[in-house]
Amino acid sequence: MPTALDTIVADLSGCDRQERIDLLLDFARSLPPLPERLAAHKDASHRVEECQSPVYLFVQLDGDRVSLHADAPIEAPTVRGFVSLLLEGLSGATVEEILQVPGDLVERCGLAEILGMLRVRGLSGVLRRLKGEVTREAIARARSTADHTTTALLPG
Repeated sequence: MPTALDTIVADLSGCDRQERIDLLLDFARSLPPLPERLAAHKDASHRVEECQSPVYLFVQLDGDRVSLHADAPIEAPTVRGFVSLLLEGLSGATVEEILQVPGDLVERCGLAEILGMLRVRGLSGVLRRLKGEVTREAIARARSTADHTTTALLPG
């Protein structure tokens, strides 16, 4: 796991129930706004269907690092907090680091203790979707690189 995410998990798991809720709410308040260039693209292709709240994820590769942006409603503070936690802990990580994030991250953070089963499933769905988007971006980049290499090698 990236160091930033590992630190967040350690902080959350080391807290009592109320402190954990307060930290999650702090994360919810700190979710950066979606850049204007992405706000117009809040559509079904970026929506996390597994989550009841309308969460939108945007993944871009910048060199070998992942750039993440997301939008989650203010009216869903636990979801918004988890999304913010993921952005803070994973932005700038490599594809490999993100794909190695354990699937039971919600439980490791101690969030299963404070949230209902439906919310836990939704948050786990956000992580799965994030990993899927990172994988798709990495595959698209690899194909694009391969296509450019093949084109450059063709006689002209």
